Amino acid sequence: MSARKLTLAPAALLAALLTSVATPALAQDMAITNATVVIGDGSAPIPGGTVVVRGGKVVAAGAGVAVPAGVRTIDAGGKWVTPGLVVAVTDLGLVDVEAVEESNDGEAGKAPFSAALDIAPAINPVAQPILISRAAGVTRAAVAPLDTGAIFGGQGAIIDLGADNQAVTQPRAFQYVDLGETGARRAGGSRVAVHAVLRNALVEARELARRGGGAGADPRLADAAPERPGDALLTRFDAAALIPVVSGRQPLYVRAERAADIRIALALKTDFPALKLVIVGASEGWMAARELAASGVPVLATPLNDLPASFEQLGATQSNIGRMAAAGVKVALGAFFDQPRHAPQYAGNLVGLTKVPGATGLSWDKAFAAISSVPAEIIGQGDKFGSLKPGRAGDVVIWDGDPLEAGSGVTQVFIDGVEQPLTNRQTRLRDRYLTPTEGALPKAYDW
Repeated sequence: MSARKLTLAPAALLAALLTSVATPALAQDMAITNATVVIGDGSAPIPGGTVVVRGGKVVAAGAGVAVPAGVRTIDAGGKWVTPGLVVAVTDLGLVDVEAVEESNDGEAGKAPFSAALDIAPAINPVAQPILISRAAGVTRAAVAPLDTGAIFGGQGAIIDLGADNQAVTQPRAFQYVDLGETGARRAGGSRVAVHAVLRNALVEARELARRGGGAGADPRLADAAPERPGDALLTRFDAAALIPVVSGRQPLYVRAERAADIRIALALKTDFPALKLVIVGASEGWMAARELAASGVPVLATPLNDLPASFEQLGATQSNIGRMAAAGVKVALGAFFDQPRHAPQYAGNLVGLTKVPGATGLSWDKAFAAISSVPAEIIGQGDKFGSLKPGRAGDVVIWDGDPLEAGSGVTQVFIDGVEQPLTNRQTRLRDRYLTPTEGALPKAYDW
């Protein structure tokens, strides 16, 4: 009997281990009926609509959509159904507790590299901010580095917020640079320095590519890598990381709040015409709206910067986004470095501005698009997610009311057609203390 136990124990242990390993759930074909459907492309909500998802992709959404036989059917009972929210730029997955250095991978101020840094390996798919944002309807995000001690933050990534271990869907999706007051401090103390440093970096990258660093070669590691001038300021790794930027293969996200800084960023295209610029922040974007619209450069604007927090934000106004949109700028809500879950509230505030005399906001349809399809388009993923158009990812959120009303909440979330858990530390603490009783309380932190 003992010998039999010794023989079976390892097998039993192996079986237990195998069953304990989390495996990605499979997408389910489904139809959500009797819903107020929001396509997310700037069109009006559709009452009594239906959304059909098959193979993890949206097949159809709108009124009069037939429900295929044999698929799971969810009667929304009049609830709102929208695409998943898209937040850009954010630090989701990089920071758990900001004040605890060991849990904050968004800053690398002592690193010997800047532009060469790739944040993808640091993304933690089970970080609580990801779980909390997912429960609030956020399904996709563009994650950016913050602080490297230089003007370049490094290379950001696009992630999904699904409950699996594969959060990163596109590493090295963009390069991030700060041209504002923060960038000026890092460059030497003034904007004179930051613009000189930026132009020099782009020139070094272009020269490295011209001398043999492009065309599929790795200029950092090749034995025959071209010699660089003795006065080169960038490490070879940083210069090589900027080659995709100067060649137009990788977008350059420029943090700029002041109108003058925005105009300087736009002027970069004169000397570097291949640059794919995206302006981030843009507190004074409305003051440069004409130039932004003419250039076709999109904006990920900080929502509702209505009071100046610094000298570069003296022209901040709640009407900023509305004025830029009215001028023809492609603008979305962005720079979500603080609580991405508040994106619907920010969008709802823009709707409210339309009722304030003298203010400029967005219509409900455009406001929701500013947190769904428009940011998806700006980060280069508009054909993949951000709306309920056919062929887009089955990222679907069911709300118990108007998603732009502060009192509405999320009841179900699907990413790529897979239903997602909505539990996190906050919900566990809520449940723990919802009905206080005498004696021991249930555990709140079990994984």
